[in-house]
Amino acid sequence: MAASMCDVFSFCVGVAGRARVAVEVRFVSSAKGKGLFATQPIQKGETIFIERPLVAAQFLWNALYRYRACDHCLRALEKAEENAQRLTGKPGQVLPHPELCTVRKDLHQNCPHCQVTYCSTECLLAAAEQYHRVLCPGPSQDDPLHPLNKLQEAWRSVHYPPETASIMLMARMVATVKQAKDKDRWIRLFSQFCNKTANEEEEIVHKLLGDKFKGQLELLRRLFTEALYEEALSQWFTPDGFRSLFALVGTNGQGIGTSSLSQWVRACDALELKPQDREQLDAFIDQLYKDIETATGEFLNCEGSGLFVLQSCCNHSCVPNAETSFPENNFLLHVTALEDIKPGEEICISYLDCCQRERSRHSRHKILRENYLFVCSCPKCLAEADEPNMTSEEEDDEEDEEGEPEDAELGDEMTDV
Repeated sequence: MAASMCDVFSFCVGVAGRARVAVEVRFVSSAKGKGLFATQPIQKGETIFIERPLVAAQFLWNALYRYRACDHCLRALEKAEENAQRLTGKPGQVLPHPELCTVRKDLHQNCPHCQVTYCSTECLLAAAEQYHRVLCPGPSQDDPLHPLNKLQEAWRSVHYPPETASIMLMARMVATVKQAKDKDRWIRLFSQFCNKTANEEEEIVHKLLGDKFKGQLELLRRLFTEALYEEALSQWFTPDGFRSLFALVGTNGQGIGTSSLSQWVRACDALELKPQDREQLDAFIDQLYKDIETATGEFLNCEGSGLFVLQSCCNHSCVPNAETSFPENNFLLHVTALEDIKPGEEICISYLDCCQRERSRHSRHKILRENYLFVCSCPKCLAEADEPNMTSEEEDDEEDEEGEPEDAELGDEMTDV
């Protein structure tokens, strides 16, 4: 049975309270499923709602590469200057205006049993209350034979960066149900996310794990079962159920990105400075990002993914009227209006980045079919329906020069901070 709207909105209370939740979920069609619609006028630039995920988890390679984030809310834990030093590879890198960094190391807390780090006592307690008591490895944190460590190592061996999902998101779903007093309520909440047919599920898993996905998926299922089996969720541990769970996360997982350096840059942008000082600071920041690109490439953020009830109801459009972001440097998702939205109008985000949205209709459809398994019928696609059903020569030349698949770097905008 699908989760009730009372269940849905109960997870936004106190979070969305800072922004009016002027939306409702409606069934759109068998092809599109649910959609999110405005119930009141919404102005351009207005925060439509702020949402906390049901569960979230940092990507495993991201954590292994020392992108330090709160184990619960994914808040970046490094000071902005430390972040800059690591990303540039320059231990002596100094940032002006250090007072603008908002990271409070004096508030950080470690789990007393396994030593994973949280940004605050509140996050430590929230994690323990929801799922961490089941997942805490205690003194076996670094034991390669611990069932959860074996599961994580297997995941890293089959899902290399750039990461798009995490087995630990699924683990936290199971652990949440294990710890819950009302297991049925959580099962209802998880079951109301978008589901796919068996063939579509297979496509999604194949996309995530590659050509040998069946063998890899069976290995992951076996390790997942050994580490986390729960009778109330027995269907998730069968081959078909595990594939469905995998596809659910692959389809509905929302990328999350946090960065103390990005927060510092935003604060610098808001400073009132003399023109000469502004020019010097902007030049410093430009050079800093050039140095980071040289040393680290494009992996700037602490990255992970989460399951968001309301955000998952937002359908795609190549001309979106809303966008998602994480301006609070944690897992709290903000959905902001890109234009005025009238009551009754559907709220749509884009699954494509800015550059991809400027490509031909055929190219956009190819990316969306391969990664999200649907054909877009947004106003832009309908208006371009008479275009030739082929990629332009310019795009083909560009692809040849870049040597990258069309679906590279999907969802960059979804992790902006």
